[in-house]
Amino acid sequence: MPESLRHLFVEQSLVTAFALVGAVMWVSYLISRHLTLGRVHGSAIAIVIGLVLAYAGGLATGGQKGIADLPVFAGIGLMGGAMLRDFAIVATAFEVDVIEARKAGLLGVVALGLGTVLPFIFGVCVALAFGYTDAVSLTTIGAGAITYIVGPVTGAALGADSAVIALSIATGVLKAVLVMIGTPFVARFIGLDNPRSAMAFGGLMGTVSGVTGGLAATDPRLVPYGALTATFHTGLGCLVAPSVLYLAVRALMGG
Repeated sequence: MPESLRHLFVEQSLVTAFALVGAVMWVSYLISRHLTLGRVHGSAIAIVIGLVLAYAGGLATGGQKGIADLPVFAGIGLMGGAMLRDFAIVATAFEVDVIEARKAGLLGVVALGLGTVLPFIFGVCVALAFGYTDAVSLTTIGAGAITYIVGPVTGAALGADSAVIALSIATGVLKAVLVMIGTPFVARFIGLDNPRSAMAFGGLMGTVSGVTGGLAATDPRLVPYGALTATFHTGLGCLVAPSVLYLAVRALMGG
């Protein structure tokens, strides 16, 4: 790469990050359209490509931030940070019809509760199966099954080992990809064709990226409704996982 061009990419790192992500999304949607005939949403393919690039960047630099450790792609670290992520999530709520949202009512609340507790229990059981027995590790991995955001937040609050936090993120990412890919296939069988069911689905699944990508492949008009409850789900998980759920696990495991 010419030195002048390299210098430009480093100086305008955030612009470079947007260009790279745009290129990845373009390629992902081409793959989705032509190789999977739309059955696998482009967002799911983009996530997989992103994970591969992060792994390759980590191998190349021996760093801790994947491809963002390369000076040319340092802007990826900012673009993928909490600020822009949360801004994008909150922005989806502006497309919600309040009248339709109110129809979810008690159903939405129940979905949020179940969508928080059931994945947590499943994650804890998987962690037990792999030999983890301390309450901190079990809670952190269980929280990762809620979402890949709740996992590291919980782990940081409880002082979990970095390897356990990484496992919680991996658990949440796997869940997001599975939800993203599976939603279009099951939508017809579960009546996922209206705002009310989309809100219940978002509350049960919880993962914002998975629900958003899955609903986009099913019916783009449902995306804001699913994203709305899924966003609440993340907040609820961050509140109860390092507190109530941790105390419950600690009591069950005898300290």
